[in-house]
Amino acid sequence: MAVLLSVLAIVGSGLTAGVLFCVALSVVPLFFALPPEEYLVTHRLIGRHFDPAMPVIVLVSAAADLGLAVLAPATRWWHVFAALLLLGVSAVSHFGNVPLNRLVRRGGDVPADWSDPRRRWRALNLVRTVLAVLALIVNAAVHAAR
Repeated sequence: MAVLLSVLAIVGSGLTAGVLFCVALSVVPLFFALPPEEYLVTHRLIGRHFDPAMPVIVLVSAAADLGLAVLAPATRWWHVFAALLLLGVSAVSHFGNVPLNRLVRRGGDVPADWSDPRRRWRALNLVRTVLAVLALIVNAAVHAAR
């Protein structure tokens, strides 16, 4: 069981870090290069597949780390730390990025008093990217140390 949980924790935290890093490196600059109307359409299209998949990947990875915290007492606190980092990714997403995504998904024309969410969205994405990369580092290091 510990081997399966280790694989889930490493693969899940790796996918999370990789997706968020890719978004930070490629997608966010694209968002900033577009005029508001095109940005809204593009953001909706890109988020259509990430939005349902990423919460599952992040939470399964965190659950795997918590399971390892129970099964592997020698590395318990490292797994708890990795799980907390992943739960931080989830919290930033849920309370920061998701509300901004909902604003973007409303559709329609850009209102005259539109408050561009791109800078805030980018900052939140960078926070969760750092948390995800740290979770991957912890998971990989714990596995390598065994």
